[in-house]
Amino acid sequence: MSASKQLLIVAHTPSPNTLSLAQAVRIGAESEAPSVRVTLIPPLQATCEDVLAADAIILGTTENLGYMSGALKDFFDRIYYPCLELKQGLPYALYIRAGHDGTGTRRAVETITTGLRWRAVQEPLVCRGEFDPQFLEQCRELGMAMAVGLDTGII
Repeated sequence: MSASKQLLIVAHTPSPNTLSLAQAVRIGAESEAPSVRVTLIPPLQATCEDVLAADAIILGTTENLGYMSGALKDFFDRIYYPCLELKQGLPYALYIRAGHDGTGTRRAVETITTGLRWRAVQEPLVCRGEFDPQFLEQCRELGMAMAVGLDTGII
């Protein structure tokens, strides 16, 4: 196990349900890898410095008109060039709260993360349709998997 890695969670949480998803990701990340420092920051508050300090990142967004949230897009706009050369290969995971199928949202985020040369370490989690309490467990598992992978050096 490595000492003190940083997992950054950048999640757009405009509703109680989406806030509960982000908190489930954080709780999962903190549950099995105590040496991993977990930070949850809304996209409009997250900075380039937060990304530069991270050893891995989890992105959370809603599906808005078939695209990512404007807040997450704003985050990418602000950090793209300052982080482009310095964070190539950054391990990331994505979860989407989608009222429809999440396809456009996934494609948009993957286009930007490909440009940043970040490395997806698992398939995006798409929480589709009406809110299902099972989404909370899926998000908790996502956070746990990322933190354990980071802690053990797998990612």
